[in-house]
Amino acid sequence: MSELTLTVMRLGFLAVLWLFVIVAVQVIRSDLFGTRVTQRGSRRTAADARPQQGRQQQQAAPPQQRQQPGRQRRGAPTKLVVSEGTLTGTTVALQGQTITLGRAHDSTIVLDDDYASSRHARIYPDRDGQWIVEDLGSTNGTYLERTRLTTPTPVPLGAPIRIGKTVIELRK
Repeated sequence: MSELTLTVMRLGFLAVLWLFVIVAVQVIRSDLFGTRVTQRGSRRTAADARPQQGRQQQQAAPPQQRQQPGRQRRGAPTKLVVSEGTLTGTTVALQGQTITLGRAHDSTIVLDDDYASSRHARIYPDRDGQWIVEDLGSTNGTYLERTRLTTPTPVPLGAPIRIGKTVIELRK
């Protein structure tokens, strides 16, 4: 074997060894410090970007002509609360949008749970104003009270939804 071939092989082996070390350090770092959580409420919405003139016209309209978005029926839940797990105490306001649950960074509630899938479940309102929970094909399942979900199911007020070690409830 020539001197050049031997030197190239040594450098290649050294590069692979350093790549292994860097990947190992990144894995250990993510295990120690967890995943990075980003703030979701800091962005401006389309309603905030509306010109001031449009807001003045809306305020000047008579009460019967104003639309009241997000009206809910009496007794309907207004928030989603994490009651058990690493995110205990986290509250999400229910405003008619779909709430996704899982380990993926773009989920509404990011679960740092070994038993949760990246896209585990979703909670959404139906036409009647009832909230529905649906398992999105997770490995370990989603449980409503003590029943494993196989189809989209209405969620009663205060009923525990269990995903791994995390328990979530709909509350007023």
